[in-house]
Amino acid sequence: MKIRELKLEDISACADILCSVYNNELWMCRWTKEIAEAYLRDFFEHRKFVGYVAQEGNEIIAGLFAHEKIWWNNSEVFVEEMFVTPDRQGQGIGTALLKEVEKYIVSNRLAGITLSTNKYAPAPKFYEKNGFVSCEHVLFMAKEL
Repeated sequence: MKIRELKLEDISACADILCSVYNNELWMCRWTKEIAEAYLRDFFEHRKFVGYVAQEGNEIIAGLFAHEKIWWNNSEVFVEEMFVTPDRQGQGIGTALLKEVEKYIVSNRLAGITLSTNKYAPAPKFYEKNGFVSCEHVLFMAKEL
């Protein structure tokens, strides 16, 4: 397995993985390939995009979509999406993607990594295992219309 920078031509394979990860009873999403591609392309086109894929042979097995986020005291990387194909989860691939982001952060002298995730899914345990902590001072809010 190798980790490399994400390219535009990787979006389709990443959209397939995103659909396979989130279209289930746990996440209860209904992604279509077309919407997933548009969603990921939107992140890719961000001016300060940071993205990586894990690849085995010619097959992409995981993706990470993030961007640099300017902040008053030091910019950070905000992870928008990270996913590993379901049959390869739990094998260190997500951790390898995060390590690549950490290298990027260190080389660009950024503050760190931020993200949001569903607290009822297995993801928080994965992130805690990788050194993330819950920020009690941050409240994620939404308004549906």
